[in-house]
Amino acid sequence: MIQLQGISKVYQTGKVSFEALKGVDVTIHEGESVAITGPSGSGKSTLMHIIGLLDKPTQGTYHLDDKDVSQLKANQLAKIRNEKIGFVFQSFHLLSGARAWENVALPLIYGGVKGASRKERAIDSLKEVGLGPWALHKSNELSGGQMQRVAVARALVSKPRLLLADEPTGNLDSKTSAEILKLLDDQRADGTTLIIVTHDHEVADQCGRTIHLLDGRVV
Repeated sequence: MIQLQGISKVYQTGKVSFEALKGVDVTIHEGESVAITGPSGSGKSTLMHIIGLLDKPTQGTYHLDDKDVSQLKANQLAKIRNEKIGFVFQSFHLLSGARAWENVALPLIYGGVKGASRKERAIDSLKEVGLGPWALHKSNELSGGQMQRVAVARALVSKPRLLLADEPTGNLDSKTSAEILKLLDDQRADGTTLIIVTHDHEVADQCGRTIHLLDGRVV
């Protein structure tokens, strides 16, 4: 599903440049569960942003479903992201004044889904993560674990084939972390490709394979 070849990423600030990734080669098959690990500054988030089409490589090629997406335009990347990729972030990224179902429905707005159907699908997605009764609550009325469940529901509402989770348990206690990881693994069991960026070895150990980065290289 994913093939990265010779991926490098250089960030330029004035006359200063920083190479975050250095010739990374990675292959991930459909339905795999993969952890990306490494210390701070190793390039984990940069690699996730490139895999998730949130950033472009400076050099190298990225094939997603046999299509070279390395140099596509922003609107083309946005279309593929909306059709194929779901994101879960450590800091939730919810709209605090919006209801749970409204947060979940955001990807459907970009996908052109109409109002009534959008709400129905959002509530169904909340039910999948055990938050059906909380659909009308605003996100600032929810606990941290509930907010992360809303974020998972939002990532799943478009039925993505690729699910990217960046430190999804970083702000949660151990019991809630286990529940969130179970939700993510259930999706993998249904055929979704799951990539988790984490510094937590216990989280990584629950994935089928680990890719460890150090100083921008796969080691």
